[in-house]
Amino acid sequence: MTTSRAIRVVLVDDHQLVRAGIGALLRELPEVEVVGEGSDGEAAIRLVHELIPDVLFLDLVMPGMSGLVVLERISGQHSALKVIILSMHSSEEHVVRALQLGAAGYMLKDVAPEELPLALNAVMRGDTWLSSSISRTALAEYVDRTAHESPLDTLTARQLQVLKLIAEGHSTKDIGAQLDLSVKTIETFRAQIMERLDIHDVAGLVHYAIRQGIVPL
Repeated sequence: MTTSRAIRVVLVDDHQLVRAGIGALLRELPEVEVVGEGSDGEAAIRLVHELIPDVLFLDLVMPGMSGLVVLERISGQHSALKVIILSMHSSEEHVVRALQLGAAGYMLKDVAPEELPLALNAVMRGDTWLSSSISRTALAEYVDRTAHESPLDTLTARQLQVLKLIAEGHSTKDIGAQLDLSVKTIETFRAQIMERLDIHDVAGLVHYAIRQGIVPL
């Protein structure tokens, strides 16, 4: 690290073991101060407002509010904040959407520990950091391929099925039972649908589904 003062970091991940591991690695870095930790999106927003960190390490998929929704909500409010998304998902869609919403970096959770200081140095310089296994060429091709694509066309058959059931008024538990999937899996599908359609509440999903003819009035 080359900064003249400690880099103030907030770490938010809903898995305690992951958070503990990354937190321990960050605390080993001499010019890093971990000033706050949280386990969900609401905590992320609160900690950013209260602590004004330099860097936020933010989990992509969390119950209730995804990392992308957090990004959208804090975008523009803290211009100096650098957000590094933590994720197990390396798909172009996830990476591009995170960058579009203002993320300064996208780090996969299975990378070597040595990537942490490299990522921090990069984003503090004003650069964008992507884990080495994420192809910049693939991202560019994805952006070009989806430039004229309807948002509805980006949903998988399973996501469309979940969207229809949501719009019909079924609860997450009911949808899970009907599709023989866990509540956590349905929450993940819902978060993915919201991200792809750029709609961030259930009422908005219902209105969209009606407009698109997925469910009748």
